[in-house]
Amino acid sequence: MQEMTMKKALSWMAFWVSLAVAVGLGIYFWPQDATGFLGWMQQQFGITGGHQKALEYFAGYVIEMSLSLDNLFLFLIIFGAFGIPTKYQRRVLNYGIMGAVILRLIFIVLGVKLVESFAWVLPIFGLLLIFSGFQMFFKEEEETRDFSENKVIKALGKIIPITDKLEGEKFFVKQNGIRYATPLLAILVLIESSDIIFAIDSIPAIFSVTQDPVIIYTSNIFAIMGLRSFYFLVEKLQKAFHLVKYGVAAILVFTGIKLGILIFHMHISIEISLAVIFGLLLLSILASVVIKEKIPESKEAE
Repeated sequence: MQEMTMKKALSWMAFWVSLAVAVGLGIYFWPQDATGFLGWMQQQFGITGGHQKALEYFAGYVIEMSLSLDNLFLFLIIFGAFGIPTKYQRRVLNYGIMGAVILRLIFIVLGVKLVESFAWVLPIFGLLLIFSGFQMFFKEEEETRDFSENKVIKALGKIIPITDKLEGEKFFVKQNGIRYATPLLAILVLIESSDIIFAIDSIPAIFSVTQDPVIIYTSNIFAIMGLRSFYFLVEKLQKAFHLVKYGVAAILVFTGIKLGILIFHMHISIEISLAVIFGLLLLSILASVVIKEKIPESKEAE
């Protein structure tokens, strides 16, 4: 399998972003009085379009992509801790994205039903987001740690024995007639479990801009589909933009406040939300370029 170069990662990222933008434009130009196949889809799935829906879609897409940064850094730590070669990381990410697509559908359907039945749950989502944002902002950087003690990995080991070394790209191998899971499957399970935790932040954040399940799911899916290419860009650029995590934390706090003030019947428009989210992300990137990362003395001495 060929290595994912910077040029290839940028090309794939451009493809997925272009596709996501095309979908957003499709929503914008979706006819209000659709007939034929479009009319059938509108009736069956409640799909509607127009200026407002397109703004909601793009806001949800930007939120998902920006909040993905923290999760992608976690992936880097996990792969690095287990010494997983880049050529094997791609397969884990492919299956991880497939799992995320299914998990998002379940979470979004449950979330929409919850909000429809209990409108007061949105401010609670807001408080959770604000807490997550401050936790991310003040959390110290962790050194790469041994994930062999991870609870998810231990739980998997109780279900099926795990080999102590990689077996190429295989998730399972047979040894002496016994079926073993490889560390690559354990990594996949760990990444899927981290995505569940990540969804607890990202999906409530998107509820701050729309409660339309079609818009929420569509924006989520197209953001997720570009994550593999985004991951390899983050892998190569992580040291250049070391302050981006603070921008992501600020976005979490902002979306939490946006949800929280709904209890006072206050509303922040989609246009302002998009401007704030883009602004915070851009500011954190520029700050990363201007303010160089301070290297601890212990590492400088090595």
